[in-house]
Amino acid sequence: MAGEPGELYELHLEVPQIEDLASPVLVHALDGYVDAGSGVSLAVAQLLDKLESTVIATFDVDQLIDYRARRPTLTFARNAFIDYDAPQLVIRAMVDEVGNTFLLLTGPEPDMQWERFAAAVGQIADRFAVRLTVGLMAIPMGVPHTRPTGMSTHATRPDLIDAPQDWIGTVQVPGHATGLLEYRFGQAGRDAIGFAAHVPHYVARSDYPETARTLIQATSDATGLVLPTAGLDAAAAAVQTQLATQLEENSEIAEMVHALEGQYDAFVSATGRGLLAESAPLPTADELGAQFEAFLAERETP
Repeated sequence: MAGEPGELYELHLEVPQIEDLASPVLVHALDGYVDAGSGVSLAVAQLLDKLESTVIATFDVDQLIDYRARRPTLTFARNAFIDYDAPQLVIRAMVDEVGNTFLLLTGPEPDMQWERFAAAVGQIADRFAVRLTVGLMAIPMGVPHTRPTGMSTHATRPDLIDAPQDWIGTVQVPGHATGLLEYRFGQAGRDAIGFAAHVPHYVARSDYPETARTLIQATSDATGLVLPTAGLDAAAAAVQTQLATQLEENSEIAEMVHALEGQYDAFVSATGRGLLAESAPLPTADELGAQFEAFLAERETP
């Protein structure tokens, strides 16, 4: 039987960064649900690589992870197992580029005990007087890579969003731990906001650094944190160059992308917003996927 939420985690209050926490922002960027273009994982890697960080809380993954669903890696060499890549679900104290401290929750999305996990994160948020929680996600969409990266934004209070948009109406989506976390935080009166970057779904299975750059910038804009994106510039430019080459070499692919451009531009012209033209028919994922299968295979081949 599940115990108290506080039994799911351990705080490391001896680290120096604890003293610098004054109503910090908590950013959560878990993997395991959907991460088109590896946008979230690339954003996490960028932040961990460029900013100072210290682990201040660890979760008991044995209680939260189904190892059979996502098997960790064991290394075997010369008749023996020599290493184990244990999953880690942790909260780090991070220091932005001007010295502000914030919290970053990373690791695998829990497979079980979602309610208890959300309550545990809520306890930690209350313990450090977190002023705002930000969730990151990257989702595949029928949008062209030649236009600015779009973003779906949601929050626990309407005034947390600059320009609320009802572009999709009411839909039901598969449950995920980060979505439940935001929902429960809203019920508890905590401020939380979520960003879902729109990734062209024909590149959703490949690294798309522009998504990571967009997510990091959105987080900076919403929180006032000064977060690094320059490290993603070269990688994003390289991908755009590769895509441009593919368009030049394959007229069918180019025609498909041009159709998406026309749809995108029509929507922006009519509404002033960079989302989807709901009135225009989209090619199906199978249609676009068939066209780009060879392209993806080329990019993923070493």
